[in-house]
This record gives sequence, structure tokens and C-alpha cells, in this order.
Amino acid sequence: MEISKETVLVTGGSGFLGAHTIVQLLEAGYHVRTTVRSPQREDDVRALIRAGGTTDDSRLSFVVADLMKDNGWQQAMEGVSYVLHTASPFPGQQPEDENELILPARDGTLRVLHAAEKAAVKRVVMTSSFAAVGYSPKPANEPYTEEDWTNPDQPGLPAYIKSKTIAERAAWDFIKKDHGKLELSVINPTGIFGPTLGKDFSSSLQIIQTMLEGKMPAVPDLSFGVADVRDVADAHIRAMTNPNVAGERFIVTSDKMMSFYDMAVALKKGLGEKATKVSTKRLPNWLVKVGSLFNTRFKQLAPQVGKRKLISNEKARRVLGLKPHDSAETIVATGQSLIDHNVIQ
Repeated sequence: MEISKETVLVTGGSGFLGAHTIVQLLEAGYHVRTTVRSPQREDDVRALIRAGGTTDDSRLSFVVADLMKDNGWQQAMEGVSYVLHTASPFPGQQPEDENELILPARDGTLRVLHAAEKAAVKRVVMTSSFAAVGYSPKPANEPYTEEDWTNPDQPGLPAYIKSKTIAERAAWDFIKKDHGKLELSVINPTGIFGPTLGKDFSSSLQIIQTMLEGKMPAVPDLSFGVADVRDVADAHIRAMTNPNVAGERFIVTSDKMMSFYDMAVALKKGLGEKATKVSTKRLPNWLVKVGSLFNTRFKQLAPQVGKRKLISNEKARRVLGLKPHDSAETIVATGQSLIDHNVIQ
């Protein structure tokens, strides 16, 4: 491994994606700086990257910075060549006030871009989401691509989806103005799964936890794209170093969507006796729709019941050279990691 003189800033190093990104950057020979909201999180991050297989963390440093405050960002950017902005709120449940998500996502992104511009950073690679791409209507036989955008003014749109769309739009609007040589590339992953490096993990993995613990007695007819966290981290680094992708966005997802039923089958097949509590019983669509009248979470799920979107990862494959993991393998790796970290009750 050749040690690079360049330093990469990863925002949100204690996060699921942030930790995996740091592991891959250190393995590639970069010096890495990461932001944490509290100095007490430094030991947690070092534990995460050791769990990811990193034996030498001497090239990793920390700066305390919060997306909602200006303090720390100038120090974080000093001497940095690239910024991988992975930090963003992902709620376990929707807040009563959507601005609790929208404002940190939008204002935090702009705060990072302003600081990067002042520090003469070469490029920012931002973690957006498929939420900013594929939640406005499109003909069923046409795949969603990077040319598509979710309309944030669409009635009934959940706060998380709206926040990701508004934050990404704000980032592109910032770059379109005269901001010197700063470049922007954006990664739009579908639901991020894959092996967790510790007990503190993203909300998406709670789906697998719930299945393995037998707390999902029947699975709804819901389908979505699966992005392996290792692929998403890889895509960020490829977008960081590829000279031809400034101003581009990339959907990262496996080659096929998965339903809750598909996930349950994959867990049972891949984990055997460890997945005995996983149910493959199907929840009737009418029950989800009735439940939406009384339950907030059901209300968010109801419009997506029975739908299977077509999502293209062709651009990420062609331009970035990305080779996504098989979705079933990703789900099994997720489940196994939750078992290994003694998360499953």
C-alpha cells in the first residue's frame, strides 16, 4: 500500500456509512480526518474501524463539529483535498415537525460546502439518497435514472424523503453559483444494508433485526432497492478520484429490488437455524391500508404497497466501474453481523 500525502475529510465518522468509508480510505493509503459531535465518540470510531479490519489507525484524526453549528468546520477543512459528506440525519420514526429533518440536512450541507470552498478543497462528494430521485410518479416500465428528481412539494411526501431532496437541490444550487473551483459529485444510494461494524447502526438495519427477533409476524408487500454499504463507500471514493465525474450524480443499488418476503427467504436460506424466528407469512395489502388510518408508520407505507420500481445502476457501473454486491448476499451479511455483535435478542 502506497501512503498518500492527501487528506480526506469524512463527515459523520461514527455513522454506519462513515465508518465503512474511513476503513476503505485507510486501506487505500489516505490520511483521514473525520468529524464527530463529541470528543467521547473518538474511541467509538476507532473501535468501529478496527472491527472493519483496520489494524493501523495512525493516519486517522478527529475534529469536533456539528452540522447545525459553524464551530469546528474551518479546522476540519485545513489541508484537506477532498470531502466525503456522509453525515445526515436518518430517523427511526418521522418527526412531528418535518423541519427537524429538513433544516439539519439542508443547512448542514451548505455549511460543509461553504467551509470546503473557503479551504480550497478540490471536490466534495455528497451522500444524498434515491429518495431524491425516485418518489415522484413515472411510467411503470421506465427505470428511474440520475435524470429523475423527486418533487419535494408532492402531497404526502414523508419528511425524510423531502429532506434529502431539498438538501441535494441546495447543494447543486450552491455549486451553480460562482464558487471558484470547488467541484461536487453526489451519490444516491437506495436503502443501505450490509455488515454493521458495531451495535450502533442505521435505521435500515432495524428491519433485519426485527425479522431475526421474530417481531415481524408477517411481511408486507413492500419492495425497495438494496445498496451494500461497502459499495456505497466504494462509490464515494471512486467519485472522489475520477476526474470526469464533477457535476454528476450516481444511483448505487444492487441489480434487483427486494421485497420484505425476499429478505425473509434470503435470511432463512443464508443463516439457517439462526433465522428460525424469521417469518415468511405475507401481510395482506388491505390490512396495511386499514392500518394506515390509525398508525403513522402504516400511513407512510400504504402508498408503496404492491409497487415494484425499476431502478437503473447502469451509470455507476459504466462510469465509476462499480460492481455491486448481490442483494441477497448483502441481506445475509447484515443479519450475520447483527448476530456477531450480539444485537439480536
